[in-house]
Amino acid sequence: MTRLTWIGHSTVLIETGGRRLLTDPVLGRGIGPIRRRAEWVRHEVGALDGVLISHLHHDHLDVASLRSLNRDATVVVPAGGGRLLRGQFADVREVAEGDRVSIGGLGVAATPARHSGVRLPFGPHGPALGYVIDGEHRLYFAGDTDIFAGMQRIGPGLDVAILPIGGWGPSLRGGHMDPARAAAALTLLRPRSVMAIHWGTLWPIGLSRLRRDLFEAPLQTFVDEAAAVAPDVRVAVLDPGDALELDGSSDGWSTFAAR
Repeated sequence: MTRLTWIGHSTVLIETGGRRLLTDPVLGRGIGPIRRRAEWVRHEVGALDGVLISHLHHDHLDVASLRSLNRDATVVVPAGGGRLLRGQFADVREVAEGDRVSIGGLGVAATPARHSGVRLPFGPHGPALGYVIDGEHRLYFAGDTDIFAGMQRIGPGLDVAILPIGGWGPSLRGGHMDPARAAAALTLLRPRSVMAIHWGTLWPIGLSRLRRDLFEAPLQTFVDEAAAVAPDVRVAVLDPGDALELDGSSDGWSTFAAR
């Protein structure tokens, strides 16, 4: 059985093949001027086998959150970012597009992404990546990316695509997918199911209360757009803390609310 719990923003707890991976851990109340929505309740992730970092931006590689994790976890990070983590973890593996690693028997392949990888203000710089995880199911974690033609090569046989559909403010800069572009990505990836992330969790201080509509709108827009362009793809409608669970068959699929 595979269970995917969306903790918020780009942080997903992946439990598959008897292993536990965490993507882009952001586990605190916020980072700099961006904060979580008020009703968030801390999710205890427990002991991990591995951590996957998609790129070096502060809202994806949060040093404070990483310090709260068990030191014996294997951390996979884009090439150039290892120096931010060494001394905190016993096993830090730098990867580039096309590299493959094994974490407790799970295959993890680094895939391309279309997004800036520089860590402001002074670096380091590394590529932005996605990851394909082969366990009991075949999963694609896109990290932060815009749509690109190469998604078609990632797609064959995906059980779940974990896709960003928004950002952490009222507008998106380049290198991101809005709901319509994320829906269009489904026509290239052709997964059985999709889990929408990177929306409605982190926003500039106070802005989510002033413009709640912009804070909450991306998910429903994505659901509508996906139904129009990729009607065969099942969309998991999740809030932070909710989970998507898959059994051993291609059709077994359930969602679970946190509360």
